[in-house]
Amino acid sequence: MNRPRRTALALLAALLSGAPCAFAQALATKHYLWEVSSITNRVYLYGTVHAGMASWYPLPSAVEDAFEGSHVLAVEADVTDAQAMEKSRAAALYTPPANLTTQIPPGDYARFRRLLPRYGIPEEQIVRVKPFMAVSTLVFSEWAMLGYLPQYGVDIYLIDKAKQENKKIVELEGADEQIKLMDSLSNDETLALFRGTVESLETGLAREQVTDLVKAWQAGDPDGVLAVARSYNDKVEGAAQFEERFIWSRHDAMVAKIADMLDRSKDRCFIAVGALHLAGPRGLVELLRKKGYVVKQL
Repeated sequence: MNRPRRTALALLAALLSGAPCAFAQALATKHYLWEVSSITNRVYLYGTVHAGMASWYPLPSAVEDAFEGSHVLAVEADVTDAQAMEKSRAAALYTPPANLTTQIPPGDYARFRRLLPRYGIPEEQIVRVKPFMAVSTLVFSEWAMLGYLPQYGVDIYLIDKAKQENKKIVELEGADEQIKLMDSLSNDETLALFRGTVESLETGLAREQVTDLVKAWQAGDPDGVLAVARSYNDKVEGAAQFEERFIWSRHDAMVAKIADMLDRSKDRCFIAVGALHLAGPRGLVELLRKKGYVVKQL
């Protein structure tokens, strides 16, 4: 698949996987990486970056070693599966004559439209995109202005590496489940998230979040990552509801699949999910610890 196409597909997957951040510097004493052990097996949990820089690779040695020692790579969705990602992309578009101008209140759309020149996005390219995807595209454009690009996301790096090394790749969810998430937002939730995200871009809060997330990640600090998310939620309309739906509500199903890998499989698995999925008392790390598994940050 060519690079521009991969960029678009990576962006779509990134929008469904929690807030992006940067990876640990060499001086960090901890990485955003955990070893989880059962009586019969162990797996690795790695908080991924869905937009990044080419200079990040290879990843820190602790991460590369854990990956090399694993037989299977598990991801939320395979962002290199062109057919599945095309299906997701299609689900994010309106069917004409519907478009943003017919679905979003005029005042909110005008504020959104004023942001487009900042990112060099032609209005005709984005007016058919549904609200969630439209504002998320602007957010990722803000990340790109700081040098973080979807085509250099860690998910893509790991999937490509797994394919090169003939490792098995499994999906914790896949495109169909992520389409259901997008479709699950009510009209009121969608409008609230649209307005709140536009305001975060107007005020510079979205850019501030990038900086704070980078610092927390570099410190190997999941509590810091969670604190940044909480601060953002307190200031952005619709963000808390979005986080509940798109992060925490997905964890019961993920934990069940990870537990199956630990208890019923002999294959060592490297599990790569968005960084926020591993943070806090409702994150995968603590949920697996509460189920009795031995969890250690590396």
